[in-house]
Amino acid sequence: MTLHFPTRAERPGKLSHAASLQAGVWPEFMYHDPVLNRLFDRVIREDAEYQFYVWDDEREEVVGAGNAVPAAWDGDAQSLPEGGVDDVVEARFAERAPEPNVLCALQIVIAPECRAQGLSSRMIQRMAEIGRDYGLDTLIAPVRPNLKHQYPLAPMERYIGWRRPDGTHFDPWLRTHERLGAEIVKVASESMRIPATVADWEQWTEMQFPESGSFVVPGALVPVEIDRERDEGLYVEPNVWMVHG
Repeated sequence: MTLHFPTRAERPGKLSHAASLQAGVWPEFMYHDPVLNRLFDRVIREDAEYQFYVWDDEREEVVGAGNAVPAAWDGDAQSLPEGGVDDVVEARFAERAPEPNVLCALQIVIAPECRAQGLSSRMIQRMAEIGRDYGLDTLIAPVRPNLKHQYPLAPMERYIGWRRPDGTHFDPWLRTHERLGAEIVKVASESMRIPATVADWEQWTEMQFPESGSFVVPGALVPVEIDRERDEGLYVEPNVWMVHG
């Protein structure tokens, strides 16, 4: 592959995407976060210089994308918001948003057929490089561990302590960040909140929820809480705050 990493400001407009990216790379419920549904278009439109593609010259299509927003952080781990992704995006477009001094990653997505080739590391490095270009020398990231969905009943605080025999992180995505110098500083316990009707959750998960309770659903990092009396399902996703110096 011959790859380039242009920002949306450098190459605006619609580009041809790999079919596997167009089909979606997240579980269906992840596309229904109210905060992102309300504000993500503004991220793309108003912060285009911080969004980038992975363009494959040979295939003549986009095979990956990275999204980030400028943020303000005082350097104290405890002040990183429990609300992770949602809080950072809302703060970015608040009426009196503070002056940004760091870049906050939102997501990195890669076409499935292009994974396990070292591209994720290159994309993290590119994201950090873009931040430095604009004077944002620190990259912070509310990371979604990519094997946590296989262990939805394990608390995130325990999961992030799991290590392989060689001492590296058990989780591949945490391991990738760590290899690039990032450190885990805290858990973002409510990084995304996705409330919806029971019928919506049944449609998204292709499951039935005959009673109220906690249910493990495909792709979720923790169980979904179903309340049939209130006709509500609520998913509160934890992420992991990591800091690249």
